[in-house]
Parts: sequence; C-alpha cells; structure tokens
Amino acid sequence: MLRQISLGTLGLVVGGILSVMGVAAYVGDNATLNLVGFFYGIPVLLGGFALKAAELKPVPYSALTSPETKLLREQQATSTQNQIRKDVTRYRYGQKAHLDSSLKYLGLSPSDEERPVLIGIREETIDNAYALILEFDSPLISFDTWKDKQDKLDRFFGESLRIILSQPAEDQVNVSLIVQPQAS
Repeated sequence: MLRQISLGTLGLVVGGILSVMGVAAYVGDNATLNLVGFFYGIPVLLGGFALKAAELKPVPYSALTSPETKLLREQQATSTQNQIRKDVTRYRYGQKAHLDSSLKYLGLSPSDEERPVLIGIREETIDNAYALILEFDSPLISFDTWKDKQDKLDRFFGESLRIILSQPAEDQVNVSLIVQPQAS
C-alpha cells in the first residue's frame, strides 16, 4: 500500500497545509500556530518539491493478472522475480529509470539516451510455470543486440529462470522471466 503513495505528493500536501496554516496564523496574530506553520511547513514543503523532482513513477501492469497466475506466483516465483516486480511497481527516488543499473551491466544501456525504457509488466502462465514479462520500449537498441546478450541475460538472472526474448512491435522488446522446473 505505501509503495503506491508518492512521498513527494504527500510532502507537498502536508507542507502546503502547514504553510498556509502558518500564514493564516501570522495574519490572525496567533504566535504558536505561526511558528508551527513556518518552522515545519516550509521545510516539509521544500522536501516535497525535492522528492517530486527526483521521483520515478511505478511501471503499470499492462494486463490484469489472473487468479490462477497469482496462485502460481505464490507457489513458484523466485526471489529475483518478486524483487523485480516489487521494485518496478513502486515509487523510486534518485534513479533515472527502472532497472537502469541492470541494463548497464548487461550492456544494453550505453548511454542515458539509448537506454531502453521499461513501459509495462505483466504476469502470465507459460507451460504451467509462472512468468514475469518485462515490456521495454527500445527504439535505439535493436532486437538483434538483445538477442546477442541472451547468454549474459541467462547468467544474470540465474539457473532458476528461463529467459525468452520476443519482439511484439518494431521498437519493443519483451523479456520473459519464466520459472524453470526443479530437477528431481
């Protein structure tokens, strides 16, 4: 729940209310409320502005997750899948893009301008296994470049996940993280 609340917006609202209250108290000659408004309101308001400026919005789900897939997530999802899903679906501060350090490590982000942008995620069932699908807008990194990084992607996400790359549209790339069946 708290992951879905913008701390910047919260700071702006609370700081704005306290600041307005301080100004009103100053005009009304109420010294105590005046101090509260100015000494707490203005810093909270400025903090809200700072957070809002550094805010990275959550990535939306591009499709609703079926109850069957949610059940599979609870049973099969790896810690990597859960961490990625939780990280990209919450407000982040001080980052330029979701998964920017991972893309840089994988060699898929030579510069900020060329970096693919995560535009959506979805959860599906593929071959009776839970799959987290990352949807990237990648106009400057070709699909062939993504395919060339297949081995590195496989190693990066680990043996417990099978990585499938697909291209649903010309400038888009989907990275499917599919749970591998456990060997008995």
